[in-house]
This record gives sequence, C-alpha cells and structure tokens, in this order.
Amino acid sequence: MTLSSVATRYAKALADVTATAASGLSPEDALSQLRAFESALAASRELENALTTPAVPTSRKRAVVGRIAGVLQLSPIARNFLFVLIDHRRIALLGAILHSFELIVDERLGFARAEVSSPRELTDTQRGAINAQLERLTGKRIRMRVAVDPELIGGVVARIGSTVYDGSVRGQLQTLGRRLSTER
Repeated sequence: MTLSSVATRYAKALADVTATAASGLSPEDALSQLRAFESALAASRELENALTTPAVPTSRKRAVVGRIAGVLQLSPIARNFLFVLIDHRRIALLGAILHSFELIVDERLGFARAEVSSPRELTDTQRGAINAQLERLTGKRIRMRVAVDPELIGGVVARIGSTVYDGSVRGQLQTLGRRLSTER
C-alpha cells in the first residue's frame, strides 16, 4: 500500500467521524485544530524526532501529544485522532493526511479545487468573475487558489483536477499557430 493511499484511508476515517452531527466538531474546525498541531510539530525538530522515532515508547509519545493538545485546546476528537496516528506510527503522515482530508471534505460538500495562474495579482472583481465562470463550466462550487506566473503574457490558466482551462495569451497564440499549420 502506498503512503498516499494510507494517508487517504486515515483522512476518510476522520471525514466520516467529523461528518456526523453527534461529533460536535465540524470538518473545518478539525482541520484548523490539526493544522495548529502540525505547525507546532514543524516548529520543533526535537518534537518531530521524538514523535517519529521508534526508540521513544508510545506511552511517552501519547503523553507529549496529550500535553500539546491541552495547550492548543484541541477537541477530544482531534486529540484522539493524533493518538491513533501515534499508536499506528503514522504521525509523520499528518501533512499528507490533512491534505487528503481537505480534498475529501471539499468533494463531499460539492466543491472543486481550482489552481489559477495569472501574470499579476488579481483584483477581487477579477477573482469573482473567474470563480463564477469556473462554477458555470464545472457545475460545482469552486475553491480557488491563485498564483502569479510571470511567464504568462496575459489572461489566466485554471486547472481543476486533470482538466486545464487555458485562457492565456500564450495558449491562444499556440492554438492559432496549430490552426494555421493545419490549414496549409
């Protein structure tokens, strides 16, 4: 089993737990709390080593995670999820698990993720127009992540999953070039 499939299994389990109303923890809150723990883990190389090395007993790792969870005021669900990761020696996969968790929750809520590149920073109006157009094209609500790509001359390029919508000047010039070369 690949590491990404392992991360996806844990992410699905977390999504299943937080999806129930009885959990008392929304997926967004779970993600926020676990990201806070991930940040604490990334901030301390010693902590990361202590939690990932097999030389440290699981009981000590659980005690450390419990204290950090208390300081960060993590919910019992988030704390117990971290305990499960510790028990199964999967704490090093926390970042991948959280990434998969975000994707799973978005999919369940009917969102699609769009990676949009533009030659310069977009205004709020431009972002809104692009978001609306992508929603019309996909039939889903869109969560956009915008990046500046100075290689673009103008326009935007949007990637949703494996589909690329190329509205850049470069893309239009390439299309025009292909048409002209086939019309000869």
